[in-house]
Amino acid sequence: MDLPQRWPEPIVNVQALSERGLNAVPERYIKPPSDRPLPCYQANLSDDNNIPLIDMAGLDGPTRDDTMRRISDACRKWGFFQVVNHGVKPELLKETRQVWRQFFHSPLELKKAYANSPRTYEGYGSRLGVEKGAILDWGDYYFLHVLPPSLKNHDKWPAFPSNCREVLEEYSTEVVKLGGRLMKLLSTNLGLEDGYLQRAFGGEDIGACLRVNFYPKCPQPELTLGLSPHSDPGGLTLLLPDERVHGLQVRRGDFWVTVHPAPDSFIVNIGDQIQVVSNAIYKSVEHRVAASLSDERLSLAFFYNPKSDIPIAPAPPLVSPERPALYQPMSYEEYRLFIRKGGPRGKALIESLKTT
Repeated sequence: MDLPQRWPEPIVNVQALSERGLNAVPERYIKPPSDRPLPCYQANLSDDNNIPLIDMAGLDGPTRDDTMRRISDACRKWGFFQVVNHGVKPELLKETRQVWRQFFHSPLELKKAYANSPRTYEGYGSRLGVEKGAILDWGDYYFLHVLPPSLKNHDKWPAFPSNCREVLEEYSTEVVKLGGRLMKLLSTNLGLEDGYLQRAFGGEDIGACLRVNFYPKCPQPELTLGLSPHSDPGGLTLLLPDERVHGLQVRRGDFWVTVHPAPDSFIVNIGDQIQVVSNAIYKSVEHRVAASLSDERLSLAFFYNPKSDIPIAPAPPLVSPERPALYQPMSYEEYRLFIRKGGPRGKALIESLKTT
């Protein structure tokens, strides 16, 4: 499968639409009634109805076993959890958000110099998927590669504000470290050697990329979504949420739970590739982003992914006559092309690949 060099239609930046002061959402962004952002939990959630909160400081000392159990439960039952005391400095989180807010509030002509294409997605964009006539999401983004070094190109990273590339370099280095630490914890909880998932993903040759999401104010948030329901196609996602505006919603049975992030936390979720390697012991879970009438929202999704060209398959120790392998081997590059062609479509793709 190949991807086109150009988008099928002219790109309209959602932020520019929002700043016109529209009273109504353009038709291209209106979701069918069944896909509109209701029902969901809206207000104060009990601990049972919000994603688990893990204090990683508990991994040191007598509370380690309990903390590991809570991580395992979160991966099995939710596919999502949030972590605090994770080792990335709060000052760096604040500075990273700040530079990206400055970028998105820069003149449109400056941002369009980094306009992306469906071939790589790298750069400034406003749509996911190349299907002509598709209903679009109410959001813009900036996508860039961090690993492997062969794909990392600072010239494609924003040159403004002036400290943007420097801050991004430090931020990405720290989040890669956190991702590697989490991969060890997940391996151990699956009963594997602590380095198993990392090796299955290519060892030191993993892929890592960042998508910065910007969701402008929306005149009719009840008719559209900032990001349509999907599970993440990669391995592990570490999301730095907006510290002021809630919008991420996670599917929980027949409901959508609005996540309320803890201060200075990362929201971690299982991607499709870990669902495959774990033989569906850990499951990726659908999530979406609600639009807001009164507030813009910014978040940073860091994707910790397999090397693009190695086969990803269930781990042999997790396959048995009672639990046969649920997936045939497929490289992440092959899988990602399906996603890029069609855009977010719930969990339709990963479910279609099951062997039984």
